[in-house]
Amino acid sequence: MNQKTNVLLVVEDDPGLQKQMRWSFDAYDTKVVGNRESTLAQVRKDEPAVVILDLGLPTDANGTSEGMATLEQLMELAPDIKVIVVTGNQDRVNAVRAVAMGAYDFYQKPFDPEVLQLVVERAFRLHALEQENRRLQQSQDAPTNGILTRDPGDAQDLPER
Repeated sequence: MNQKTNVLLVVEDDPGLQKQMRWSFDAYDTKVVGNRESTLAQVRKDEPAVVILDLGLPTDANGTSEGMATLEQLMELAPDIKVIVVTGNQDRVNAVRAVAMGAYDFYQKPFDPEVLQLVVERAFRLHALEQENRRLQQSQDAPTNGILTRDPGDAQDLPER
């Protein structure tokens, strides 16, 4: 997948938090969904660089099994994506587990727009750096890159002595 650099996907089932997050991240092309199926469909469609994922999704809104399953499928579908998991109730154990599964970072509720904005900006910057690094590596891996020849036609590209 070739992620789009300014697309932010917010996965949150609470309508009030959906509105607040959409408003807080108006500098990005922010998409909001509320469940696993919609998340995966939106990732396939928009190829976001960063996802904010609430672990407490329906059908397990009081637990994290649905959020963890969503994270697992996201990492399989788009391993370069930066997922920021959001947890409630001081649920540090599941946040650490999510990071071990491939999440970029975690943020604990309650939602503070300024702090989460910093985490999101850092995720976008890291994603852009990784994409640039891949692009540079691919350009250096060209089959003829670094080959020296005795062909006089190649000499015209070299500086004269």
